[in-house]
Amino acid sequence: MAIDCPSVAIARQILDSFDDYREQFRQITNLGRERFEKAQWQEIQDASAARIQLYKIRATLARDELLATYGSDVLLNIECWPQIKQSYIGQIDLRLDDELSETWFNSIFNSLFSHDLISDECMFVHSTRPALREHDTPMQIRTYRPDGDIAASLRQISEDYRFSVPYADQEADLARLEEQLRASLPDWVCKDPELCIELYSSRLYRNKGAYLVGRVFTQDEQWPLVIPVLNREGQGIRMDAVIVDEAEVSIIFSFTRSYFMVRVAYPAEFISFLRRILPRKHISELYTSIGFYKQGKSEFYRALIKHLETTDDKFVMADGVRGMVMSVFTLPGFNTVFKIIKDRFSPSKNVTRETVIDRYRMVKYVDRVGRLADTQEFADFRFPVAKFDPECLRELLDVAPSTVEVQGDEVLVRHCWTERRMTPLNIYLDTANEQQVRDALEEYGLAIKQLAAANIFPGDMLLKNFGVTRHGRVVFYDYDEISYLTEVNFRKIPEPRFPEDEMSAEPWYSVGPHDVFPEEFPRFLFTDIKHRKLFKELHGDLFEASYWQGLQDAIRDGKVIDVYPYKRKDME
Repeated sequence: MAIDCPSVAIARQILDSFDDYREQFRQITNLGRERFEKAQWQEIQDASAARIQLYKIRATLARDELLATYGSDVLLNIECWPQIKQSYIGQIDLRLDDELSETWFNSIFNSLFSHDLISDECMFVHSTRPALREHDTPMQIRTYRPDGDIAASLRQISEDYRFSVPYADQEADLARLEEQLRASLPDWVCKDPELCIELYSSRLYRNKGAYLVGRVFTQDEQWPLVIPVLNREGQGIRMDAVIVDEAEVSIIFSFTRSYFMVRVAYPAEFISFLRRILPRKHISELYTSIGFYKQGKSEFYRALIKHLETTDDKFVMADGVRGMVMSVFTLPGFNTVFKIIKDRFSPSKNVTRETVIDRYRMVKYVDRVGRLADTQEFADFRFPVAKFDPECLRELLDVAPSTVEVQGDEVLVRHCWTERRMTPLNIYLDTANEQQVRDALEEYGLAIKQLAAANIFPGDMLLKNFGVTRHGRVVFYDYDEISYLTEVNFRKIPEPRFPEDEMSAEPWYSVGPHDVFPEEFPRFLFTDIKHRKLFKELHGDLFEASYWQGLQDAIRDGKVIDVYPYKRKDME
């Protein structure tokens, strides 16, 4: 018996639920300025986590309401969904956030059906939107034409982007920004009568900073432009720096950072603007960086499908020491690793599968301070068997048969995380010259310290669990032992009671499950004596329990410690 499918009404209800989600997303985002002006640093972190959680909460509610309204006989009839999709396309046609509404539709569909039923006929595996805006140009920008007077343009910018909190020292800021801009650009650029400065009309907010984002350009060349703004509580607003180096701007938008809060009426327009100034950034990263992480996930998946369809690339095991909890594979030509949980862990790992999942999800919600790699969680990936190197597939089937399964000519990966591929720090140090070793170990210590300042303790701090990015930054990426810093009990090793204690194979003191002894770090972290000595010279305070305890006290007192996503000289 044929079932009558009210496709127009179902599509309308899905779109209405998307509008509800978008309105709540906007409400959280649009308070970014107020929180910044009031220096509500803890509230900013709470809002960031709430905004991430919002998507799943609202999508689940939307699914349940659809089932309550139309019943499972209609909604779980797969033959209805091509009609629902076609109706939905017509209803989103004139929207300014149409690409996001497609992803929302996919989320509702996937919450109802097995991933075996994914197809372009029933959902948006490929977007119907890109061709509609090939020639779009951003309109929400402010343009400044210095005509030889850089100082005047910077002054106008400072007025146009003024806050309700007064500047601490506007004249000093403008002088510093002009000096930095002239020092960062070729001399002829500042004299070029065609020089233009473009800034996106909305400020971007994240943690304790606000950011003006745009570009500096002439007829022939362009540079990205970011002006970070700080609220020095009780002292006023400061325009902190001017950044035109593409690598530094890229780091500000890094996959290791929390998501920006920015008012964006037309997301594709802003992404187009960002791609113009950061051409090496993938569209998925840019969507994710401004809080549309589900859209970023959709764009990543589409890029992956395209890569597999258009290249001979095959999955291989990733470089580095094999993990005791996770198995990691990659596509050599696609800058991503795929991480699955093994069925059996090393006996030294006192964690469960559920604990590992919880810790990986936790990273999504914390302040990553540029030192934790963002992840995307996927279920039921299907790839052709031919796309796997045989040795790689054998290993995955051996260590994770409950997660990886061959079904005919396909490999089903039931659950995995994706992360940006980096060079493991231990491998990087093996071939680094003296200066590179020093720089990497300096970065390694900074990564540990900045994570600690954000109330994150990596747990397993071995070199193999940190990666080096293309910008030379060191990032932590192995989360199965991660915890909040305030959950750890940092202790100094007690003095031995008798001379025999020091010779004993067992400790002469009790050790609790959360006890950590920083004095043991040098021997534990470094087998290379030269590396151990150099790291002690650079970051020897990490070997003292008092250092960690002091950070814990600051965090418990409610202090949100400054971690800047750009290079700066201390100007306090």
